[in-house]
Amino acid sequence: MSDENKTLETTEDGQQFDRKQLIKLVVEFGPLLVFFFANSHYGIYTGTGAFMVATVVSLIASQLLLGRIAVMPLITSVFVLVFGGLTLWLQDDHFIKIKPTIVNGLFATILFTGLATGRLFLKIVFGDVMRLSEEGWRILTLRWALFFVFLALLNEVMWRGFSTDTWVAFKVFGIMPITFVFALSQIGLLKKYEVSTSERG
Repeated sequence: MSDENKTLETTEDGQQFDRKQLIKLVVEFGPLLVFFFANSHYGIYTGTGAFMVATVVSLIASQLLLGRIAVMPLITSVFVLVFGGLTLWLQDDHFIKIKPTIVNGLFATILFTGLATGRLFLKIVFGDVMRLSEEGWRILTLRWALFFVFLALLNEVMWRGFSTDTWVAFKVFGIMPITFVFALSQIGLLKKYEVSTSERG
């Protein structure tokens, strides 16, 4: 294969990767933006309804554009529909507000249970993407479990201590940057415990 063809192939792979990452960002962040703007203009109940519709649309878009629906967004979407439905049915916004607490608490519980029983669920889900030693997977799992606990507690502080509009704004524009910074902070761990293909074989 000529150098020109290799360069073209590399460029196409990079463009494909960037396109998929952009689609994933839009699919995951889009419903939150819809929630924010609908809440800002029409209130929490209309915002919740719009959030539910946008969530379903994002799942369909993920399947059509990416060919799959990731596990965590799927679980989160189910909770959005259940707790959003309860919010609208009972006209009580406490349900949509405690949803992040329950979802993050569930993720933390799953990861802690996996650690206790010797099942590293992060490895099961991301083992094809990241290659780490067993110790690396255990440390990474523990850190993410603790981070989910932190997010659950943070949500409790925000919805109990601040106005609904402030909670919605923080949910939309605060949680993702915090999660992104946390994920970046794990790069050192990933490099330290990375296992090469030859070592795995």
